[in-house]
Amino acid sequence: MDTIMALAAAGVATAFFVDLAMGYRVRPRRHVAVWALAIAMYAIATWALVVGVVFGWTDPVFRVFYLFGAILNVPFLALGSLYLAAPKSASRLLEFFVIFGLLAAFVVITAPTVNIVPTDGLPAGSDVFASFSEVGPTGPRFWALVANVLGTLVLIGLAIVSILRLARVNRTSVLANGLVIAGVLAPVYGGTLFAFGEAGSFAASLLLGAILLWAGYRVGSA
Repeated sequence: MDTIMALAAAGVATAFFVDLAMGYRVRPRRHVAVWALAIAMYAIATWALVVGVVFGWTDPVFRVFYLFGAILNVPFLALGSLYLAAPKSASRLLEFFVIFGLLAAFVVITAPTVNIVPTDGLPAGSDVFASFSEVGPTGPRFWALVANVLGTLVLIGLAIVSILRLARVNRTSVLANGLVIAGVLAPVYGGTLFAFGEAGSFAASLLLGAILLWAGYRVGSA
């Protein structure tokens, strides 16, 4: 079941990326470009998940999965939403996000492992990387925590503000933002269960998240 869900999530994320890229080609907009980048990260992470589940995990595959799925994806989704809500502020923050992405890549690539990456199942960051108490803010798990918490808060906060502003005048945008919120929360919920040892619903949560985010984009673009 994990294999099927992971394949479906990767397929949906890839199709969503293609949709965003084609939309940007027809009508270039910065928020669409950044969302396309973020969804490309989502797709890369889910394809890494597929490779790990089907062929067995290796150290490089897990690091790709962790970098793009656990650290970079949510902040860049948040940046895309910020470009839509406050483009000038987003432009001023773009350089920071680029630096953040490069530093995160360096941290994940160079981080030592405390255990050999399990070849089967679905390894968590806690199975591979040292805890915050051991390595402090230099470890990938700290970066994942900060990136996901802040990115999720920004994404949901911007969506809620948009809903409150448009509740009486644009119900389509309200629905679109509601779908985005649900699309963000689905992987967060699955990831939280995963962190507590329940990995069975993780791939399904990634699939649901991709579907809801895509639906939010399509409804908002209608």
